[in-house]
Amino acid sequence: MKTRLIWGNLVSNDLEKTAKFYTDLGFILNGESEEMTSFKFGQNGFIINFFTKQRLEKAVNGNLTDAKNQNEIIFSLSAESKQNVDEWVEKVKLAGGTIFAEPQNYEQGYTFGFSDPDGHKFNILYWPGM
Repeated sequence: MKTRLIWGNLVSNDLEKTAKFYTDLGFILNGESEEMTSFKFGQNGFIINFFTKQRLEKAVNGNLTDAKNQNEIIFSLSAESKQNVDEWVEKVKLAGGTIFAEPQNYEQGYTFGFSDPDGHKFNILYWPGM
């Protein structure tokens, strides 16, 4: 069997705060309702939906990870250059994100890590040729 699309579903403890954070970072709003806000990421438009805790717990039929205290996943976003990585650092700080890994060289690349207001983790990575 083939799948047509893939997207991510994460919890948001404050939809307004989540929407503002990702809007401030320049991501494209994909949709919103009383129970969710959704954004497109990257050139391919990968969608991440952020649901209220109650709605997502109902969908998974169980409890959710507290991303501020536990790790669940890390999304990687590619950058165009080392300078672009450093620009992202400042943008994330201004938007209210938390830097959990300062900018650093990694093999032939350059990266840093941040978390959003709910603790969901991302890294911005410049990798030559990617």
